[in-house]
Amino acid sequence: MQSISIIIAIYNRKDELFELLNSLSHQTDKDFEVIIVDDGSLINLRPTAELFNESLKIEFFRKENSGPGLSRNYGARRAKNDWLVFVDSDVIVETDYIQNIKKNISEIPCDAFGGADKAHKGFNLMQKAISYSMTSVFTTGGIRGSKKSVTKFQPRSFNMGVRKSAFEKVGGFSEMRIGEDPDLSMRLWENGFTTAFFDDIGVYHKRRVDFGKFSKQVYQFGCARPILNQRHPKYTKISFAFPSLFLLGYFLGFIEYFFFQKGLILGFYGLYTFIVFFHALYKTRNISIAAMAIISTYIQMFSYGYGFLKSWILLNVFRQKPEDAFPKHF
Repeated sequence: MQSISIIIAIYNRKDELFELLNSLSHQTDKDFEVIIVDDGSLINLRPTAELFNESLKIEFFRKENSGPGLSRNYGARRAKNDWLVFVDSDVIVETDYIQNIKKNISEIPCDAFGGADKAHKGFNLMQKAISYSMTSVFTTGGIRGSKKSVTKFQPRSFNMGVRKSAFEKVGGFSEMRIGEDPDLSMRLWENGFTTAFFDDIGVYHKRRVDFGKFSKQVYQFGCARPILNQRHPKYTKISFAFPSLFLLGYFLGFIEYFFFQKGLILGFYGLYTFIVFFHALYKTRNISIAAMAIISTYIQMFSYGYGFLKSWILLNVFRQKPEDAFPKHF
């Protein structure tokens, strides 16, 4: 019998905690524990957790702020079960989430696993557009959206399970505040552990609710990637630099247009915009979401690309240490 501990590291976000716990309280399989780690929130989250004391086995802990990775480690040390399942506070799970996890880990040999994220029908238009940009084959290569787009799967902490013994062997999450989940996945690989993608444990991921916050988030993701490349050079891919090339190409297109009166490069971006719009329209069946998906896609590519380029230059040209270049990330 596989035993599961759900671990939620959270900072503020009371309403999200309520929605997540509410979805967990309706599971078809109720044999699991929930460990909530309040990472130094400015508001009292305990009353929200206590609303579910009768329907869930909840352990609530509060600690000083240290970032999500170390807070998840704090929860993992207090977990009683064999499998640690990490979910972000801004997700909602389906009623068969626990049931399907147990079915998969009994049938598919692995030491860690993850699943897709998707947009709930109740999300607003902007959230659905952002969800498209983060999961589409034309933006991220579909690495978050479906098994068909995945070769060697890298679980992410919004929906990630790890065998507790493997987690302890590699030392849990690192001190990184951004990029700590792919760092864990690669350290698992480096220690001979295996990962798997489970088709039927997708979560509804709310992500950021406005374009400004989304831009900041993906910029931080871009900054983290060259740091991860330094830590794990074996798993570096040229595709990680594509958003930076996309950003540079866009500016080259304007130079070509204004100085050489040619629009070949900008024509490529026009075609790309056309493809994204109609693919988003096909996926969402909503013209407003498709239009907003163009904006969210360009924000994602430009912000991630700028973060990656900045980080790569600081680390490889100016030879700065990651903790000096990005002190807020550690």
